[in-house]
Amino acid sequence: MQDSTAPEPAPNVSGADDTVQHPYRATAGPRRVRTRHFQNAKSQGIPITGLTSYDMLTAEIFDEAGIDFLLVGDSAGNNVFGYETTLPVTVDELIPLTRAVARAVTRALVVADMPFGSYESGPDQALATAVRFMKEAQAHAVKLEGGQRSHKQIRRIVAAGIPVMGHVGFTPQSEHGLGGHIIQGRGEAAEELIAEALAVQDAGAFAVVLEMVPATVAARVTERLSIPTIGVGAGPSVDGQLLVWTDFAGMTSGRVPKFVRQYADVRAVLTDAVHRFTADVGSGAYPAPEHSYE
Repeated sequence: MQDSTAPEPAPNVSGADDTVQHPYRATAGPRRVRTRHFQNAKSQGIPITGLTSYDMLTAEIFDEAGIDFLLVGDSAGNNVFGYETTLPVTVDELIPLTRAVARAVTRALVVADMPFGSYESGPDQALATAVRFMKEAQAHAVKLEGGQRSHKQIRRIVAAGIPVMGHVGFTPQSEHGLGGHIIQGRGEAAEELIAEALAVQDAGAFAVVLEMVPATVAARVTERLSIPTIGVGAGPSVDGQLLVWTDFAGMTSGRVPKFVRQYADVRAVLTDAVHRFTADVGSGAYPAPEHSYE
């Protein structure tokens, strides 16, 4: 992500420029990602990158590698707390995770996911939840699901000066109402999905996640919207891509969604390391003299 529209920075004692080149990125990006950089990226056709993170160590690694935003997702329910779904996750559980991620980054925008039950009652509840994430967890923005049904909540939060990322298509918090993990926006439902995304934009969100949406429909939404679209299983014609880090790094056991490309097999690496450790302890090879104090 690059911000070529930003004013020329004034000289300073460190001589630091406003942008930085990361070794795995094609273009330089801002030293600190702000919501305005999302809009600049869309207008310039520069893809936006996002991963989930739930702790200081992964946040630090992803930040140093040049990821644009980190989502402290309610997917922590499956990946941290061991719940079967995201529904049991609470604000109190997500705040310390968000705080750890926010403290670890120097560049990435940190987005806190507002969990099920923390905004559905109306704008007042939604604003109170968002304020907690900003004050107690030092988040930079919040995310909530729903388009037209969440319009008033998004507008209220944005009016208070808190950036909001929307989320339409398949919304995990509504999986029971949707009938399971079902692709959204097929056939006649495409127009309804577009209307949902437009409602998020009209409410003042700075970006919207499109999850499990046909690629052709996601392309139509991206063309219609002036704010960036972030795809999760929405094909290539969106403004950015987001993955759950445990999926993309091969940490997840069991079924992996079709849209996930696994870039590593960290689970196998850790399993092998544990096997070698237990074997060394059993044989007496560890600790060796060099691991012991005189």
